[in-house]
Amino acid sequence: MTPQALDQVEQGTAAGSGFLSADELLAGSALRFEVAVPAALVDPARAGLAGQVRLRPLTVADLQLITRAAKANDGLVAALMVRTAVEEPRLTMAQINAMPIGLLEFLLAEVNRVSGLAMPADSLEAAAAAPIARAAHLLARQFGWTPQQIGELTLGQILLHLQLLRDEGAGGDTR
Repeated sequence: MTPQALDQVEQGTAAGSGFLSADELLAGSALRFEVAVPAALVDPARAGLAGQVRLRPLTVADLQLITRAAKANDGLVAALMVRTAVEEPRLTMAQINAMPIGLLEFLLAEVNRVSGLAMPADSLEAAAAAPIARAAHLLARQFGWTPQQIGELTLGQILLHLQLLRDEGAGGDTR
């Protein structure tokens, strides 16, 4: 294999390799999205659309900076995410802090969506229907366990507790 071909394979650019190149992976951060804002979020008496805003997806560097800046204030994270992602119109923190909370929540949901941080509803439904999620929900409900406590269980422990609950439900309580 030639050195150039080897470089292409390592970079994922060889024809038919199926791998994305680094440039292809980073291309999404250059995208811009124009999002229509419902008029009711700007003026409750209006209907339809108020206009548009231009958003850019957040990058890993953006989230690291936002997390550091808002270390002790969770409420600040949403405002900083919106301020960073909204390119048109440019907004100051004072303007974002003066926004109705419904408008901030809408913009934050859109920022999450264009940044790939939002989970589509059908994916959420599929995740909730997954056997492990259903088992975790059942164990939490039956034993009052927190998600962290359930997360510390091994698959074998989960299956054992489920079998014990099944046995109790069938009248096979062996106490």
